[in-house]
Amino acid sequence: MSIDSDITVRKLEIFIAFMARGNLARTAAALGISSVSVHRALHSLEESLRCPLFIHQGRNLVPMPAAHTLWEYSQEALDLLSRGVEEARKTAGMSQGNLRLGTLYSLTLETIPQLIMGMKLRRPDLELELTMGSNKMLLNRLEEGSLDAVLIATSCEQINHAHLETLPLFEDDIFLAAPAASGLDVSKEADLRDFRTEKFVSLDEGFATWQGFREAFAIAGYEPEIVTRVNDIFSMLSLVQAGVGFTLLPGRMKRVYENSVQLLRLAQPYQMQQNIAIVFERSREHDPNLLALVAEGRMYSRQRGAKS
Repeated sequence: MSIDSDITVRKLEIFIAFMARGNLARTAAALGISSVSVHRALHSLEESLRCPLFIHQGRNLVPMPAAHTLWEYSQEALDLLSRGVEEARKTAGMSQGNLRLGTLYSLTLETIPQLIMGMKLRRPDLELELTMGSNKMLLNRLEEGSLDAVLIATSCEQINHAHLETLPLFEDDIFLAAPAASGLDVSKEADLRDFRTEKFVSLDEGFATWQGFREAFAIAGYEPEIVTRVNDIFSMLSLVQAGVGFTLLPGRMKRVYENSVQLLRLAQPYQMQQNIAIVFERSREHDPNLLALVAEGRMYSRQRGAKS
């Protein structure tokens, strides 16, 4: 069944507003139009439907059952249309003034604050929603559409380059972290085979550092004794500080914890890096908010490279 061309979105919006308020004057005030315009739109809608929607009781319009039925479906239809318009704008790179950004916990020490400050200078009205989590969780949320971009270790995940764009930021070495009281010689490289009898703490599966942890000890030829696993890198380092055990961690944590945790470079067989990058949907590459993020990411990468 075809829909009469005179049944417009605007008439349905006026109809929905009237059904919610039940009064011509209140509807007109809410929409910023005259009561006559509201009445005319409702009458025109009835004519286009070829179906009575209201009965007159004095000066009032009283909805009939058909009006309640149309109200229910009209709300669903306009809600769906609104979501479609929003998604179309996103696809065309015309998103609204907020960016849903996902990040690893460890990147909140330096990388994320610098990117956010730079983006706020470029787009002062931009609102950022920050989500922290594991590498795997963040990538899943990006692919399901609940995040607009993520900062993750791309070396630890299978990135679908057919529809995901990556902007490399920096590479980070992995170190052995030991309690300060262990008294190790930090000038020497750590051979993990020498720590077979030590206890370890680690991140849960799905975190970038956990994958490197497994790979390193596979090369060492043994399963370390893991005392506990945690869901963020700061908790893990607190346990190392307290003497609960050793761990492996990325070098970006070194500056904050170098006075309370001993960090040793891994010996040659175990040396590995995390490749940190911004990842986002390729179809959104013209989104102004993502363009600002990419621009700041490139600037951050250049500055970091100049320091190293």
